[in-house]
Amino acid sequence: MDLTNFSLIYPSTESQKDHYSGKHVPKIDMFVLEELGMLEILDLKNSELSDFFTTDPAVIQYRTETFEDMLNNEGISKTLSRLIPILSDIMELRRLEADSGDTASYLSSLTEIELYISCIDVLHAGLSPIRGNLRGGAFTTLSDRVTELAESEYYRDLNEKLAELTTRVREIKSVTIGVNLDAQLRPSEAGVLSINPEPFRSGDVLEKILRLNFKNDQYTCIANLVPFGKKQSENQKMALSLAFNSAINEVYKSSLRSWKKIIQTYVLENTDFLLNLMPEIEFLVKSTALLQSLRERGCALTKPVLAPAEERRFEAIELYNPCVAMKVDDEIVSNDMVFDEKATIYVLTGPNRGGKSVITCATGLAQAMAQLGMYVPAKSCTLSPVDGIFTHFPTGADDTIDKGRLGEECARLDEIFRQITGESLVLLDESLSSTGSYEASYIAAEVLAGLSRAHCRCIFSTHLHELAAEIPEINARTVADGGSPIDTLVAGIEEGKRSFKIHRAKPDGKSYARDIAGKYGLTYEEILQKLERNGQ
Repeated sequence: MDLTNFSLIYPSTESQKDHYSGKHVPKIDMFVLEELGMLEILDLKNSELSDFFTTDPAVIQYRTETFEDMLNNEGISKTLSRLIPILSDIMELRRLEADSGDTASYLSSLTEIELYISCIDVLHAGLSPIRGNLRGGAFTTLSDRVTELAESEYYRDLNEKLAELTTRVREIKSVTIGVNLDAQLRPSEAGVLSINPEPFRSGDVLEKILRLNFKNDQYTCIANLVPFGKKQSENQKMALSLAFNSAINEVYKSSLRSWKKIIQTYVLENTDFLLNLMPEIEFLVKSTALLQSLRERGCALTKPVLAPAEERRFEAIELYNPCVAMKVDDEIVSNDMVFDEKATIYVLTGPNRGGKSVITCATGLAQAMAQLGMYVPAKSCTLSPVDGIFTHFPTGADDTIDKGRLGEECARLDEIFRQITGESLVLLDESLSSTGSYEASYIAAEVLAGLSRAHCRCIFSTHLHELAAEIPEINARTVADGGSPIDTLVAGIEEGKRSFKIHRAKPDGKSYARDIAGKYGLTYEEILQKLERNGQ
């Protein structure tokens, strides 16, 4: 079973090659992921999260099955977590060998074999007991290969020989050094005379008396060759250690020479495929930890149903924002979000801090998680892959010196229009908030008309309530020319309190004000009552 190109997140060598060639890779950059909050909850150290997104349905299906196995068998994550530091040690060992140029070090090779065997033992012990519970192809294939390796006669022989050689090396306690002198008693040659299983003893008189042995004591030191004291520099200690290691390598070369071929053709080959999995392992372990944390909090998770890209579907029932769910202890508010034939673009209005940004990000996160192959934070979800996710959220003062805040916002919107297609997802949150409502509403109406003609899916979360009133006019302008319909969503207030529920309805900005005015006793009638009580 050749695992040279084996992957835990790609079902075939062809799909893996396609991904690395740029095929089936959506435009979802790190800036977008940061704005959505995904980097905060899924922080990878050894790779970029943006490297893992795909539009390939076969890859997404393969990964969801992989995550299903990990969620149903918590031992997989524990096994992979134990494997990571061992693989890191192998990588560090190779790095040190490359830096030192000591690529032929037999003792280093011996250490690498030990680490390799540890990898196989950890995987075999972790995956074998759950082999019958596995449903996906990734861990089934890995388990079969590891079992094949661990139970082979060759592997048993490797363990036995390693144990024998390791014992011999670990038994080294001292080295006897011989030095030849010339006629002037200057050192002319030096070398190792023997490798000893016992440490040498001090030549102090008191210690000799305590041992009561003054004759034929070959392990007694009569004078220190190099003082290992506080006055010795680190470079001196390192030089001496390297000299001894080199000597030991030379002594054991005859015993270990036969291992060189094994190391190069068998051990390294089988270790390399595991090293290549390091970024995938980290991605799977951290993603599963996120999903497991959401599940433990009582949050719903669903395996997304994939629709063809050309259908441009997105239908999430009881969708919620996982970033918010990870931070609050209260029950999370969920909402339905559906793009359909009646609308693929929504203008979302509502009160400040009423949940507009939360649901906007939740939509992007659901799409992104699905295209990573992860489960989606919703009760149920059917969606089509998108060829890119584009965000336009409130920004700071970057790039505003030359353009001004409004100019910077327009420049970012212009960049989005240069990239989107009918299979893109666009999320606009409080865009054009840097200018007056009249100017903002005019530009926003133009932007919405353009998005309609692009046929993309979009949520435009805005404080511009008057913009929603223009939707019929915008639809009349664009739908007749083949544009996609635009509809409105409202973040509701119930009994003067923010409910964080999103409704598909026509906005009434006055209703928010009436509710809030009523909550604080500021309706005209209540104000009159207060004035009457004041005698006015």
